[in-house]
Amino acid sequence: MGKSQDAKKEVKKKPLKTAKEKKTEKQDKKKSYD
Repeated sequence: MGKSQDAKKEVKKKPLKTAKEKKTEKQDKKKSYD
């Protein structure tokens, strides 16, 4: 039971992380162009 709960928490956290990563990726691309 504990493991499945941890997995659910990770899934919830992942979307936020990817969203931040996408933002940083855009910034990195802009920096590389400059």
